[in-house]
Amino acid sequence: MLGIEGAAIGFGMLLCLLFIGLHIATALFLVALTGAYLFFGDAMIRPFGTMMWGTLNNFLLVAIPLFVLMGEILVRGGVTERMYRALADWTRPLPGGLLHTNIVASTVFASISGSSVATAATIGTVAFPTFRKQNYKESWVAGSVASGATLGILIPPSINLIIYGAITNTSIGALFTAGILPGIVLASSFMGVIIIACLWNPAIAGKPQPMAPWSERRQRLIDLVPPVVIFVLVMGSIYLGFATPTEAAGVGVIASLGLTAFYGTLNWNMLRESFLSCVTTTGMTLLILIAAFYLNFILGVLGVPAQVSGFVSSFDVQPVVMILLLVCLYMVLGCFLDALAMMIATIPIVLPIVLFIGYDSVWFGIFLVLMCELALITPPVGMNLYVTQSVRGRGNVGTVIAGVLPFILCILFVVALIAIFPNVLF
Repeated sequence: MLGIEGAAIGFGMLLCLLFIGLHIATALFLVALTGAYLFFGDAMIRPFGTMMWGTLNNFLLVAIPLFVLMGEILVRGGVTERMYRALADWTRPLPGGLLHTNIVASTVFASISGSSVATAATIGTVAFPTFRKQNYKESWVAGSVASGATLGILIPPSINLIIYGAITNTSIGALFTAGILPGIVLASSFMGVIIIACLWNPAIAGKPQPMAPWSERRQRLIDLVPPVVIFVLVMGSIYLGFATPTEAAGVGVIASLGLTAFYGTLNWNMLRESFLSCVTTTGMTLLILIAAFYLNFILGVLGVPAQVSGFVSSFDVQPVVMILLLVCLYMVLGCFLDALAMMIATIPIVLPIVLFIGYDSVWFGIFLVLMCELALITPPVGMNLYVTQSVRGRGNVGTVIAGVLPFILCILFVVALIAIFPNVLF
Protein backbone atom coordinates (compact mmCIF):
# COMPACT_ATOMS: atom_id res chain seq x y z
CA MET A 1 0.00 0.00 0.00
CA LEU A 2 3.05 2.23 -0.28
CA GLY A 3 1.67 3.81 -3.44
CA ILE A 4 -1.57 4.82 -1.71
CA GLU A 5 0.29 6.26 1.27
CA GLY A 6 2.59 8.19 -1.05
CA ALA A 7 -0.40 9.43 -3.05
CA ALA A 8 -2.12 10.60 0.16
CA ILE A 9 0.98 12.51 1.21
CA GLY A 10 1.33 13.99 -2.28
CA PHE A 11 -2.32 15.04 -2.34
CA GLY A 12 -1.89 16.76 1.02
CA MET A 13 1.21 18.50 -0.27
CA LEU A 14 -0.71 19.64 -3.37
CA LEU A 15 -3.51 21.09 -1.25
CA CYS A 16 -1.01 22.97 0.91
CA LEU A 17 0.77 24.43 -2.12
CA LEU A 18 -2.51 25.55 -3.65
CA PHE A 19 -3.73 27.03 -0.36
CA ILE A 20 -0.66 29.27 -0.13
CA GLY A 21 -1.44 30.64 -3.59
CA LEU A 22 1.04 28.79 -5.81
CA HIS A 23 0.09 28.56 -9.47
CA ILE A 24 -1.80 25.35 -10.29
CA ALA A 25 0.74 24.10 -12.84
CA THR A 26 3.67 24.81 -10.50
CA ALA A 27 2.00 22.99 -7.60
CA LEU A 28 1.20 19.94 -9.75
CA PHE A 29 4.73 19.82 -11.16
CA LEU A 30 6.40 20.16 -7.74
CA VAL A 31 4.33 17.28 -6.33
CA ALA A 32 5.12 15.08 -9.34
CA LEU A 33 8.81 16.01 -9.23
CA THR A 34 9.04 15.27 -5.49
CA GLY A 35 7.35 11.89 -5.90
CA ALA A 36 9.53 10.97 -8.88
CA TYR A 37 12.74 11.81 -7.02
CA LEU A 38 11.79 10.17 -3.71
CA PHE A 39 10.65 6.88 -5.26
CA PHE A 40 12.84 6.61 -8.37
CA GLY A 41 15.66 9.13 -8.12
CA ASP A 42 16.39 11.08 -11.29
CA ALA A 43 15.42 8.16 -13.57
CA MET A 44 11.86 9.46 -13.83
CA ILE A 45 12.85 13.12 -14.05
CA ARG A 46 14.95 12.87 -17.20
CA PRO A 47 12.06 11.77 -19.47
CA PHE A 48 10.02 14.89 -18.62
CA GLY A 49 11.03 16.77 -21.77
CA THR A 50 10.03 13.88 -24.01
CA MET A 51 6.75 13.50 -22.12
CA MET A 52 6.02 17.23 -22.41
CA TRP A 53 6.51 17.08 -26.18
CA GLY A 54 4.33 13.98 -26.41
CA THR A 55 1.58 15.71 -24.44
CA LEU A 56 1.57 18.87 -26.54
CA ASN A 57 1.98 17.03 -29.85
CA ASN A 58 -1.70 16.12 -29.79
CA PHE A 59 -4.01 17.27 -32.58
CA LEU A 60 -6.96 17.15 -30.17
CA LEU A 61 -5.50 19.93 -27.99
CA VAL A 62 -5.58 22.38 -30.90
CA ALA A 63 -9.33 22.54 -30.25
CA ILE A 64 -8.71 24.45 -27.00
CA PRO A 65 -7.26 27.68 -28.48
CA LEU A 66 -9.68 27.52 -31.40
CA PHE A 67 -12.77 27.34 -29.17
CA VAL A 68 -11.36 30.09 -26.93
CA LEU A 69 -10.67 32.27 -29.98
CA MET A 70 -14.17 31.66 -31.34
CA GLY A 71 -15.72 32.84 -28.06
CA GLU A 72 -13.46 35.91 -27.90
CA ILE A 73 -14.35 36.98 -31.44
CA LEU A 74 -18.07 36.62 -30.80
CA VAL A 75 -17.88 38.60 -27.55
CA ARG A 76 -15.73 41.42 -28.89
CA GLY A 77 -17.68 41.50 -32.13
CA GLY A 78 -20.92 42.35 -30.30
CA VAL A 79 -22.75 39.14 -31.23
CA THR A 80 -23.45 38.28 -27.58
CA GLU A 81 -24.97 41.69 -26.80
CA ARG A 82 -27.33 41.38 -29.76
CA MET A 83 -28.32 37.89 -28.65
CA TYR A 84 -29.03 39.06 -25.09
CA ARG A 85 -31.33 41.86 -26.19
CA ALA A 86 -33.27 39.55 -28.50
CA LEU A 87 -33.75 36.96 -25.72
CA ALA A 88 -34.95 39.64 -23.28
CA ASP A 89 -37.98 40.29 -25.47
CA TRP A 90 -39.25 36.74 -24.99
CA THR A 91 -38.32 35.97 -21.38
CA ARG A 92 -39.83 39.17 -19.94
CA PRO A 93 -43.40 37.72 -19.59
CA LEU A 94 -42.23 34.88 -17.30
CA PRO A 95 -42.32 35.30 -13.49
CA GLY A 96 -38.84 36.68 -12.87
CA GLY A 97 -38.73 38.53 -16.16
CA LEU A 98 -35.22 39.36 -17.27
CA LEU A 99 -33.62 37.02 -14.72
CA HIS A 100 -34.48 34.24 -17.14
CA THR A 101 -32.60 36.12 -19.84
CA ASN A 102 -29.38 35.61 -17.87
CA ILE A 103 -29.96 31.85 -17.78
CA VAL A 104 -31.06 31.46 -21.40
CA ALA A 105 -28.30 33.77 -22.68
CA SER A 106 -25.71 31.86 -20.64
CA THR A 107 -27.01 28.59 -22.07
CA VAL A 108 -26.78 29.85 -25.65
CA PHE A 109 -23.40 31.53 -25.14
CA ALA A 110 -22.06 28.42 -23.39
CA SER A 111 -22.81 26.45 -26.54
CA ILE A 112 -20.41 28.65 -28.53
CA SER A 113 -17.86 29.64 -25.88
CA GLY A 114 -16.87 26.67 -23.69
CA SER A 115 -15.72 28.90 -20.82
CA SER A 116 -17.64 29.73 -17.65
CA VAL A 117 -15.49 32.73 -16.77
CA ALA A 118 -15.97 34.22 -20.25
CA THR A 119 -19.72 33.61 -19.99
CA ALA A 120 -19.95 35.32 -16.57
CA ALA A 121 -17.97 38.35 -17.72
CA THR A 122 -19.89 38.69 -20.98
CA ILE A 123 -23.44 38.22 -19.68
CA GLY A 124 -22.73 40.28 -16.56
CA THR A 125 -21.43 43.23 -18.57
CA VAL A 126 -24.67 43.35 -20.56
CA ALA A 127 -27.03 42.47 -17.69
CA PHE A 128 -26.22 44.71 -14.72
CA PRO A 129 -26.92 48.12 -16.31
CA THR A 130 -30.28 46.84 -17.61
CA PHE A 131 -31.40 45.40 -14.27
CA ARG A 132 -30.50 48.46 -12.23
CA LYS A 133 -32.84 50.58 -14.28
CA GLN A 134 -35.72 48.25 -13.41
CA ASN A 135 -35.08 47.76 -9.65
CA TYR A 136 -34.46 44.00 -9.66
CA LYS A 137 -33.09 42.54 -6.42
CA GLU A 138 -29.38 42.60 -7.05
CA SER A 139 -28.52 39.37 -5.21
CA TRP A 140 -30.77 37.44 -7.61
CA VAL A 141 -29.31 39.24 -10.63
CA ALA A 142 -25.76 38.43 -9.51
CA GLY A 143 -26.70 34.87 -8.57
CA SER A 144 -28.32 34.19 -11.94
CA VAL A 145 -25.29 35.58 -13.80
CA ALA A 146 -22.70 33.65 -11.77
CA SER A 147 -24.70 30.40 -11.73
CA GLY A 148 -25.89 30.57 -15.33
CA ALA A 149 -22.29 31.03 -16.43
CA THR A 150 -21.33 27.65 -14.94
CA LEU A 151 -23.14 26.08 -17.91
CA GLY A 152 -20.11 27.10 -19.98
CA ILE A 153 -18.13 24.07 -18.83
CA LEU A 154 -20.99 21.58 -19.24
CA ILE A 155 -22.83 22.41 -22.46
CA PRO A 156 -20.58 21.58 -25.44
CA PRO A 157 -18.17 22.67 -26.67
CA SER A 158 -16.58 22.63 -23.21
CA ILE A 159 -12.88 23.24 -22.66
CA ASN A 160 -13.02 21.28 -19.40
CA LEU A 161 -14.52 18.27 -21.17
CA ILE A 162 -11.77 18.44 -23.80
CA ILE A 163 -9.12 18.43 -21.07
CA TYR A 164 -10.85 15.56 -19.25
CA GLY A 165 -11.06 13.56 -22.48
CA ALA A 166 -7.38 14.17 -23.21
CA ILE A 167 -6.30 13.03 -19.74
CA THR A 168 -8.54 9.95 -19.54
CA ASN A 169 -8.47 9.02 -23.25
CA THR A 170 -12.28 9.35 -23.42
CA SER A 171 -14.06 10.23 -26.66
CA ILE A 172 -14.63 14.00 -26.86
CA GLY A 173 -17.64 13.46 -29.09
CA ALA A 174 -19.21 11.12 -26.50
CA LEU A 175 -18.54 13.64 -23.73
CA PHE A 176 -20.06 16.48 -25.75
CA THR A 177 -23.15 14.40 -26.50
CA ALA A 178 -23.49 13.45 -22.83
CA GLY A 179 -23.31 17.07 -21.70
CA ILE A 180 -26.25 18.39 -23.72
CA LEU A 181 -29.26 16.96 -21.87
CA PRO A 182 -27.90 17.48 -18.31
CA GLY A 183 -27.05 21.04 -19.36
CA ILE A 184 -30.60 21.66 -20.57
CA VAL A 185 -32.04 20.09 -17.40
CA LEU A 186 -29.78 22.26 -15.24
CA ALA A 187 -30.71 25.44 -17.11
CA SER A 188 -34.41 24.52 -16.77
CA SER A 189 -34.02 23.94 -13.03
CA PHE A 190 -32.33 27.34 -12.68
CA MET A 191 -35.33 28.93 -14.39
CA GLY A 192 -37.72 26.89 -12.23
CA VAL A 193 -36.11 28.24 -9.05
CA ILE A 194 -36.45 31.79 -10.35
CA ILE A 195 -40.14 31.27 -11.16
CA ILE A 196 -40.90 29.80 -7.71
CA ALA A 197 -38.99 32.58 -5.93
CA CYS A 198 -40.70 35.37 -7.90
CA LEU A 199 -44.16 33.89 -7.41
CA TRP A 200 -43.39 33.79 -3.68
CA ASN A 201 -41.89 37.31 -3.64
CA PRO A 202 -42.72 39.37 -6.76
CA ALA A 203 -40.51 42.22 -5.52
CA ILE A 204 -37.46 40.20 -6.64
CA ALA A 205 -38.28 41.04 -10.27
CA GLY A 206 -38.72 44.78 -9.69
CA LYS A 207 -41.42 46.82 -11.36
CA PRO A 208 -43.29 45.29 -14.33
CA GLN A 209 -42.05 46.67 -17.61
CA PRO A 210 -44.05 47.12 -20.83
CA MET A 211 -43.41 44.65 -23.61
CA ALA A 212 -41.70 45.80 -26.76
CA PRO A 213 -44.00 46.02 -29.82
CA TRP A 214 -44.43 42.77 -31.75
CA SER A 215 -42.75 44.31 -34.78
CA GLU A 216 -39.56 45.04 -32.80
CA ARG A 217 -39.57 41.63 -31.14
CA ARG A 218 -39.89 39.85 -34.47
CA GLN A 219 -37.21 42.05 -36.01
CA ARG A 220 -34.70 41.28 -33.25
CA LEU A 221 -35.29 37.53 -33.54
CA ILE A 222 -32.76 37.56 -36.37
CA ASP A 223 -30.02 38.13 -33.76
CA LEU A 224 -30.72 34.66 -32.30
CA VAL A 225 -29.96 32.95 -35.59
CA PRO A 226 -26.13 33.36 -35.68
CA PRO A 227 -25.41 31.59 -32.34
CA VAL A 228 -27.71 28.73 -33.35
CA VAL A 229 -26.08 28.44 -36.77
CA ILE A 230 -22.59 28.34 -35.25
CA PHE A 231 -23.66 25.70 -32.72
CA VAL A 232 -25.19 23.57 -35.49
CA LEU A 233 -22.09 23.94 -37.66
CA VAL A 234 -19.70 23.01 -34.85
CA MET A 235 -21.63 20.27 -33.07
CA GLY A 236 -23.40 18.95 -36.17
CA SER A 237 -20.11 18.39 -37.97
CA ILE A 238 -18.86 16.38 -34.98
CA TYR A 239 -21.99 14.29 -34.43
CA LEU A 240 -22.43 13.51 -38.14
CA GLY A 241 -18.80 12.45 -38.45
CA PHE A 242 -17.83 15.16 -40.92
CA ALA A 243 -15.16 16.66 -38.65
CA THR A 244 -13.10 15.99 -35.56
CA PRO A 245 -13.60 18.34 -32.55
CA THR A 246 -10.48 20.25 -33.63
CA GLU A 247 -11.66 20.65 -37.21
CA ALA A 248 -15.11 21.66 -35.98
CA ALA A 249 -13.51 24.33 -33.79
CA GLY A 250 -11.77 25.69 -36.89
CA VAL A 251 -15.12 25.83 -38.65
CA GLY A 252 -16.49 27.79 -35.68
CA VAL A 253 -13.66 30.35 -35.85
CA ILE A 254 -14.21 30.90 -39.57
CA ALA A 255 -17.97 31.25 -39.04
CA SER A 256 -17.45 33.77 -36.20
CA LEU A 257 -15.09 35.83 -38.38
CA GLY A 258 -17.65 35.86 -41.18
CA LEU A 259 -20.37 36.87 -38.74
CA THR A 260 -18.44 39.81 -37.27
CA ALA A 261 -17.51 40.91 -40.79
CA PHE A 262 -21.23 40.88 -41.68
CA TYR A 263 -22.01 43.05 -38.64
CA GLY A 264 -19.15 45.43 -39.48
CA THR A 265 -17.28 44.86 -36.19
CA LEU A 266 -14.32 42.94 -37.64
CA ASN A 267 -11.19 45.08 -37.40
CA TRP A 268 -7.51 44.74 -36.54
CA ASN A 269 -7.88 46.05 -33.00
CA MET A 270 -10.65 43.53 -32.22
CA LEU A 271 -8.59 40.69 -33.69
CA ARG A 272 -5.52 41.76 -31.73
CA GLU A 273 -7.41 41.75 -28.42
CA SER A 274 -9.04 38.40 -29.25
CA PHE A 275 -5.71 36.75 -30.10
CA LEU A 276 -3.95 38.13 -27.01
CA SER A 277 -6.69 36.85 -24.71
CA CYS A 278 -6.68 33.51 -26.52
CA VAL A 279 -2.91 33.09 -26.14
CA THR A 280 -3.05 33.94 -22.42
CA THR A 281 -5.87 31.50 -21.67
CA THR A 282 -4.42 28.70 -23.81
CA GLY A 283 -0.91 29.06 -22.39
CA MET A 284 -2.21 28.81 -18.84
CA THR A 285 -4.39 25.80 -19.68
CA LEU A 286 -1.70 23.84 -21.51
CA LEU A 287 0.86 24.49 -18.77
CA ILE A 288 -1.56 22.96 -16.27
CA LEU A 289 -2.19 20.04 -18.63
CA ILE A 290 1.52 19.26 -19.01
CA ALA A 291 2.01 19.18 -15.23
CA ALA A 292 -1.12 17.04 -14.82
CA PHE A 293 0.08 14.46 -17.37
CA TYR A 294 3.44 14.21 -15.59
CA LEU A 295 1.75 13.75 -12.21
CA ASN A 296 -0.57 11.09 -13.65
CA PHE A 297 2.44 9.32 -15.16
CA ILE A 298 4.19 9.15 -11.78
CA LEU A 299 1.04 7.90 -10.07
CA GLY A 300 0.61 5.25 -12.77
CA VAL A 301 4.18 4.02 -12.37
CA LEU A 302 3.62 3.80 -8.60
CA GLY A 303 0.53 1.67 -9.28
CA VAL A 304 -1.76 4.00 -7.36
CA PRO A 305 -4.89 3.53 -9.56
CA ALA A 306 -4.79 -0.26 -9.22
CA GLN A 307 -4.13 -0.06 -5.48
CA VAL A 308 -6.98 2.39 -4.97
CA SER A 309 -9.38 0.09 -6.81
CA GLY A 310 -8.24 -2.84 -4.71
CA PHE A 311 -8.57 -0.82 -1.52
CA VAL A 312 -12.13 0.22 -2.35
CA SER A 313 -13.09 -3.32 -3.30
CA SER A 314 -12.21 -4.44 0.21
CA PHE A 315 -15.18 -2.44 1.55
CA ASP A 316 -18.77 -3.57 1.08
CA VAL A 317 -20.15 -0.15 0.11
CA GLN A 318 -23.14 0.43 -2.15
CA PRO A 319 -22.44 2.56 -5.26
CA VAL A 320 -24.92 5.25 -4.12
CA VAL A 321 -23.05 5.61 -0.84
CA MET A 322 -19.76 6.00 -2.71
CA ILE A 323 -21.29 8.68 -4.94
CA LEU A 324 -22.53 10.55 -1.85
CA LEU A 325 -19.02 10.39 -0.39
CA LEU A 326 -17.57 11.74 -3.63
CA VAL A 327 -20.11 14.58 -3.68
CA CYS A 328 -19.11 15.51 -0.13
CA LEU A 329 -15.41 15.31 -1.05
CA TYR A 330 -15.82 17.58 -4.06
CA MET A 331 -18.01 20.05 -2.17
CA VAL A 332 -15.28 20.43 0.44
CA LEU A 333 -12.50 20.67 -2.18
CA GLY A 334 -14.57 23.16 -4.17
CA CYS A 335 -14.50 25.56 -1.24
CA PHE A 336 -10.72 25.79 -1.47
CA LEU A 337 -9.58 24.79 -4.97
CA ASP A 338 -10.04 26.22 -8.43
CA ALA A 339 -12.36 24.06 -10.56
CA LEU A 340 -9.68 23.04 -13.06
CA ALA A 341 -7.18 22.27 -10.30
CA MET A 342 -9.75 20.16 -8.48
CA MET A 343 -10.57 18.24 -11.64
CA ILE A 344 -7.01 17.49 -12.66
CA ALA A 345 -5.78 16.68 -9.15
CA THR A 346 -8.48 14.11 -8.43
CA ILE A 347 -8.94 12.28 -11.76
CA PRO A 348 -6.14 9.70 -11.28
CA ILE A 349 -7.37 8.83 -7.77
CA VAL A 350 -11.14 8.96 -8.18
CA LEU A 351 -11.65 7.57 -11.71
CA PRO A 352 -10.57 4.01 -10.77
CA ILE A 353 -13.09 4.07 -7.90
CA VAL A 354 -15.91 5.21 -10.19
CA LEU A 355 -15.08 2.55 -12.77
CA PHE A 356 -14.98 -0.12 -10.08
CA ILE A 357 -18.48 0.68 -8.74
CA GLY A 358 -19.97 0.34 -12.22
CA TYR A 359 -20.05 3.79 -13.85
CA ASP A 360 -18.08 4.60 -17.01
CA SER A 361 -15.61 7.37 -17.80
CA VAL A 362 -18.17 9.42 -19.79
CA TRP A 363 -20.54 9.46 -16.80
CA PHE A 364 -17.71 10.47 -14.50
CA GLY A 365 -16.73 13.29 -16.88
CA ILE A 366 -20.19 14.82 -16.62
CA PHE A 367 -20.35 14.23 -12.86
CA LEU A 368 -16.94 15.84 -12.41
CA VAL A 369 -17.86 18.88 -14.51
CA LEU A 370 -21.05 19.34 -12.46
CA MET A 371 -18.96 19.31 -9.28
CA CYS A 372 -16.59 21.80 -10.92
CA GLU A 373 -19.63 24.00 -11.54
CA LEU A 374 -20.26 23.93 -7.81
CA ALA A 375 -16.63 24.90 -7.21
CA LEU A 376 -17.06 27.91 -9.51
CA ILE A 377 -19.78 29.38 -7.26
CA THR A 378 -18.65 28.09 -3.87
CA PRO A 379 -16.92 30.55 -1.53
CA PRO A 380 -14.22 31.42 -0.70
CA VAL A 381 -12.47 30.81 -4.06
CA GLY A 382 -15.33 30.37 -6.55
CA MET A 383 -14.02 32.09 -9.68
CA ASN A 384 -17.44 33.05 -11.04
CA LEU A 385 -18.28 34.82 -7.78
CA TYR A 386 -15.38 37.23 -8.17
CA VAL A 387 -15.76 37.68 -11.93
CA THR A 388 -19.42 38.59 -11.39
CA GLN A 389 -18.56 40.93 -8.52
CA SER A 390 -15.87 42.59 -10.66
CA VAL A 391 -18.36 43.22 -13.47
CA ARG A 392 -21.00 44.32 -10.95
CA GLY A 393 -18.64 47.03 -9.72
CA ARG A 394 -20.25 47.93 -6.39
CA GLY A 395 -21.08 46.47 -2.97
CA ASN A 396 -19.28 43.33 -1.82
CA VAL A 397 -19.07 39.72 -2.90
CA GLY A 398 -21.41 38.65 -0.09
CA THR A 399 -24.36 39.74 -2.23
CA VAL A 400 -23.22 37.44 -5.03
CA ILE A 401 -22.71 34.54 -2.60
CA ALA A 402 -26.23 34.99 -1.21
CA GLY A 403 -27.58 35.02 -4.76
CA VAL A 404 -26.03 31.70 -5.81
CA LEU A 405 -27.30 29.64 -2.86
CA PRO A 406 -30.63 28.58 -4.49
CA PHE A 407 -28.78 27.61 -7.67
CA ILE A 408 -26.35 25.39 -5.76
CA LEU A 409 -29.34 23.24 -4.82
CA CYS A 410 -30.20 22.94 -8.53
CA ILE A 411 -26.74 21.60 -9.36
CA LEU A 412 -27.00 19.03 -6.57
CA PHE A 413 -30.43 18.06 -7.92
CA VAL A 414 -28.97 17.32 -11.38
CA VAL A 415 -26.10 15.37 -9.79
CA ALA A 416 -28.68 13.23 -8.01
CA LEU A 417 -30.54 12.70 -11.30
CA ILE A 418 -27.50 11.47 -13.23
CA ALA A 419 -26.51 9.22 -10.32
CA ILE A 420 -29.97 7.62 -10.08
CA PHE A 421 -30.71 7.56 -13.83
CA PRO A 422 -27.30 7.32 -15.52
CA ASN A 423 -28.72 5.81 -18.72
CA VAL A 424 -31.59 8.28 -19.12
CA LEU A 425 -29.88 11.66 -19.21
CA PHE A 426 -27.05 10.53 -21.51
